[in-house]
Amino acid sequence: MRLFKKIILIVLFLIIVFVANVFISTGYFRTIEHKFDGEIVKKIELPGAEDITVSLKDSFAIVSSTDRGNYPPKKEQLGGLYFMELKSGKFNLKHLTSSLTKSFAPHGISMKRKDSTYKIMAINHTTQGHSIEVFTLNGEKLTLEKSLTDASMISPNDVVMIDENHFYFTNDHGNTKGLGRFLEDYAGLSRSNVVYFDGENYFEVASGIAYANGINFDPKRNLIFVASTRKFLIKVYSRNNDGTLEFIEDINCGTGVDNIEFDTEGNLWVGAHPNLLRFAAYAKGKEKTSPSEIIKIDYRNKNDYSVETVYMEDGSEMSASTVAAPFGNLLLTGNVMDNEFLILKKK
Repeated sequence: MRLFKKIILIVLFLIIVFVANVFISTGYFRTIEHKFDGEIVKKIELPGAEDITVSLKDSFAIVSSTDRGNYPPKKEQLGGLYFMELKSGKFNLKHLTSSLTKSFAPHGISMKRKDSTYKIMAINHTTQGHSIEVFTLNGEKLTLEKSLTDASMISPNDVVMIDENHFYFTNDHGNTKGLGRFLEDYAGLSRSNVVYFDGENYFEVASGIAYANGINFDPKRNLIFVASTRKFLIKVYSRNNDGTLEFIEDINCGTGVDNIEFDTEGNLWVGAHPNLLRFAAYAKGKEKTSPSEIIKIDYRNKNDYSVETVYMEDGSEMSASTVAAPFGNLLLTGNVMDNEFLILKKK
């Protein structure tokens, strides 16, 4: 009987430790205070503008939008890619994929200029599985070139092109359901990864990541940055000629980092979720809002960086921020499933 009581006490203690760790490690007790030295320039009506990338040279943005009833989607979702001009300040949107005949629910996107055109890749989620759609953008005309699928696309989240034939993508989970996924989400089990396509084959180049999310490449420094949402980290890798990655260090961000964009000085701009439990409840429809945060990372070298919160609010302006794409003194900020996104202007 005494042994049985000891076992019960040990089990109760482990449960308490587990629950406490979940609350602490997901930012549940973090104070959310409104912060932004600037103004909201415009609210753009577009559902689930989860990822945004900008062409500084030609002054436009591509927006990935999906009207998610809940997230992750449990049924076929229809979305699109949108062209948004930035020079006039009107921020007009044009639906680029309205003529697609296939199911298209875009998630993470990447864009690369080639001569006078652009190549665009988009993660696509359908009830039939996952794929990466490859487009050519000529002016404001988008043409689907091909659809890529592979068994390595377990739960793809974001993609970054090195060129039109070489790219990386993240799988945000190693398990798609059951106890494994539960442990990844709540215990922080690190089972997600980064996969590289070398033009012929797909192979894993980074593993043991807790919710690998946004990914981007800095060609000037030959660095790959990967967001680990569940551990509040940006993981930094150097890129080898064969596409393999060498881990350099973790940047501790203190928030649930999502998509990564760069400004002209090489700073990282990241949309983030400061309270992951609140975000999970919001995504399931159990909360009306989820707090948003935008951070700026000045990464100079190993062990030499700074992390600054530029924008934070409780979700009343925009819930569950996922991306902050800089354009001059503007920030184009997207989210998971709001019906509009924000154009912010920094002072």
